[in-house]
Amino acid sequence: MLNPNLFNGPWAGLPLSWTDQNNLDLDVYFSDVERCAHADVPGIYTGGTTGEFYALELDEYQQVVQTTIAAARPQKTPVMIGVTSTYTLGAQRRAAYAAEAGADAIQIALPFWLPVDEPQILPFFIAVSKACGHLPLSIYETTRCKVTLTLEQHREIHETLPNYQMVKANAGTIGATQEGCRQLAQIVNVFVAESKWRELYPCGASGSCSAIVYWNPRVLLRYWQSLNDQNLVICNHLADKFDALSNFLDQHFAPRGFTDTAYDRLGAVTSGFLKTSLTNRGPYVAPTVADITALQNWYREHFPEMLEL
Repeated sequence: MLNPNLFNGPWAGLPLSWTDQNNLDLDVYFSDVERCAHADVPGIYTGGTTGEFYALELDEYQQVVQTTIAAARPQKTPVMIGVTSTYTLGAQRRAAYAAEAGADAIQIALPFWLPVDEPQILPFFIAVSKACGHLPLSIYETTRCKVTLTLEQHREIHETLPNYQMVKANAGTIGATQEGCRQLAQIVNVFVAESKWRELYPCGASGSCSAIVYWNPRVLLRYWQSLNDQNLVICNHLADKFDALSNFLDQHFAPRGFTDTAYDRLGAVTSGFLKTSLTNRGPYVAPTVADITALQNWYREHFPEMLEL
């Protein structure tokens, strides 16, 4: 059933946990999902970049789907499953599996290895939507896909597929700009990075596929509530803090080649809210214990609330 209020607020896009043998640690991951659900996050999300969808075999993907839904369901926390693949059939198979397992929504990006030509874009989304029984659909817009959508393409997809309800708008895509967000918000819910909330909430942004919500749920949910309440004192105070945090992370870790999942597990482990592993699957850089210490020290000086769970 379509629910226009489903995609609202910061949904927790969790990292996976790995054993020393580079296998999934589903017990730890289950407890992390459960912890987020008990913290009253609006939704749980996996199968995106932080969830390392690109590093999972199909059987592992299925285990993650099952575990996510099983951990979130007792709290009635909605679950969105990413089904992105390098080819249509792969995305269809994942979408069908997610729907059968009980997902509340799916998220899909365009195949990212080869660019998708314009005539193939709409048929691709139709095929994936049909495979999951037209569950609520989110499009993951990122320049990593080599192709970004125009406003007209977003509108055409929504007119063809009314279950297209949310776009995750990343840097370099139309929804990450003020005017683009305003226009897209007339069609679908627009999720943007937390660092863009202050700028784009007035333009219609409705939430985020969030990492920071599990770095410290209390702090980020307070920030989100301040936006809803139009409490500019709290909003600007926290937005300034998060801007400073983003600058620190960019300066300290970007030169080391950190990707999404490295940043996000670093933040989760530093505060201690999640018990996930520091390691992610190679060849990508993973954070270290020394990185945790560096972030903890920065928090103590500049943003101590993030260490107060």
